[in-house]
Amino acid sequence: MLSSFLITFREALEAALIIGIMVAYLSKIKKGQFNKYIYSGASAAVVASGLLGWLFFSAATSLEGGQQEIFEGIASLSAAAVLTYVIVWMARTSHKIKARIQERIDTSLSRGKLFGLASLAFLAVFREGVETVLLVGTLAVRAPLRTIIGFGGGLAVVIVLAVLAFRGVYELDLEAFFKTTSAILVVFAAGLVAYGVHELNEVGMIPPVIEHVWNTNFIINEDGTLGSILTALVGYNGNPSLTEILAYIFYWVSAGTYLMFTVFESSFRSSERVEA
Repeated sequence: MLSSFLITFREALEAALIIGIMVAYLSKIKKGQFNKYIYSGASAAVVASGLLGWLFFSAATSLEGGQQEIFEGIASLSAAAVLTYVIVWMARTSHKIKARIQERIDTSLSRGKLFGLASLAFLAVFREGVETVLLVGTLAVRAPLRTIIGFGGGLAVVIVLAVLAFRGVYELDLEAFFKTTSAILVVFAAGLVAYGVHELNEVGMIPPVIEHVWNTNFIINEDGTLGSILTALVGYNGNPSLTEILAYIFYWVSAGTYLMFTVFESSFRSSERVEA
């Protein structure tokens, strides 16, 4: 529940922020009459994302035994790959997202291609929708009810924040937001990698090498309340295989190091701009 809440909150808030930037910019340049194209594109993306989520869940729940484990393993690793791309992309572009959006809006308006506004909004929201489907979908297969509750809660909080933002009550530093949430996403992605490898261990697609390196289930049972939360959040497994541990450590070292480096580099650039 908590993991689906945080994932939905982060993805939905990002989509809302981008749409908010587009609407605010059109109002700023006295082109508010074109907001309908933004809303149309965003609405179409929500519908498309919902359809994709239904197809994903239907496909996952129609499988049985080893087929479902293979599906969950591949889906988890695919979600981790997508999440890693998002982390890298955000680390590189978070400081100039607003400028890029405004530039694309100006280009669409100058060329008279209003469909471009709808397309821009559609792609921005649908990208978040695809990420949400991959991330939340893998959780929904394991715990449908708790995932739905967390998803609904995350969406509700974002709607409230979006209303406040559009009224000028709530302000958010985009670069700081993306940096913070990227760090959280590294935690989720590492857990997805571990879970994906675990599922593929179960069907023999990835050899475990050593089936159980240790067993801490007598301390924190992975099937208990706390264990289930840790499993969903950080990929906890009370008796992991060697390949699962190696994959988990490799992801943490590589993704964590990259994120720390880009944050340090970004901070250094900011300090240079201030001094200049």
